[in-house]
Amino acid sequence: MSSWSKVDLHLHSTASDGTLSPAELVALAVQRGLRVIALTDHDSTEGVDAALQAARASGGALEVVPGVELNTDVPAGEAHVLGYLLDHHDQALQEELAQRRASRLERGRAMVEKLARLGLPVSWQRVLELAGSGRPGMEGAVGRPHVAQAMVEQGYVATVQEAFEKYLGRHGPAYVERDRLTPAEAVAAITRAGGLPVLAHPPSWPEYERHLPALIEAGLVGLECYYGVLPPETVGALVATARAFGLVATGGSDFHGPNVLPGVAADLGGVPVPLEAVQALKELKARRRAGIS
Repeated sequence: MSSWSKVDLHLHSTASDGTLSPAELVALAVQRGLRVIALTDHDSTEGVDAALQAARASGGALEVVPGVELNTDVPAGEAHVLGYLLDHHDQALQEELAQRRASRLERGRAMVEKLARLGLPVSWQRVLELAGSGRPGMEGAVGRPHVAQAMVEQGYVATVQEAFEKYLGRHGPAYVERDRLTPAEAVAAITRAGGLPVLAHPPSWPEYERHLPALIEAGLVGLECYYGVLPPETVGALVATARAFGLVATGGSDFHGPNVLPGVAADLGGVPVPLEAVQALKELKARRRAGIS
């Protein structure tokens, strides 16, 4: 791809289930000429300071927006909430994230135990290694992709996607429910930390639209419209929905690393996200700081 977007507000690093470190993500974004990125690791802001430091070292070529992605529980589909421009050192937020990561650790171990009972044993130690356990701040950042990678290494499946389709997806025999957090609770947690909550990849939650009024009341300010490999007609429909509800239309690649989540995520900078999305978020943040609703 010869032309990259100037904005990517949905990136994952080794602080959760990405394959590149925060500094490596920054370096790649600078190389591709991006102007603004957001680091939005699952249930962790542990990579944000490293990304900010790397961006400063780049001479101001790139702005890093502190962010996070909270996974929540809904009856059908996947509902995630992104948080932008938050205080990533907020004590209450860090306590919540630590609890979420501990839950991830327990969930990962339970999936490994289920796989063993299915005759597909994988090493729990190897899953921890793939998740980066042992690096400062990374403990407990285990996710299903790490279990899937271990399955690929063992030769049980050819790809991470196959592992999800056959075993680790919601209806798979090794699936384990996550600790329950509702979308409204995630929105509230981000808001309390001074952040701006945005509903991530709405098509993954088929019933999202009927829940928008309640989420907006809880503090939701945006909808991720420009996402991954969504077709143009879906993007257009999401933008129309965002406008109808008075929400900021944001977007990003959901990049986890090369060849991770093929067919879902895009390459870093591979989704055309308007710079106006960043400006709108900053204006909202300024208004909240000034006490203007």
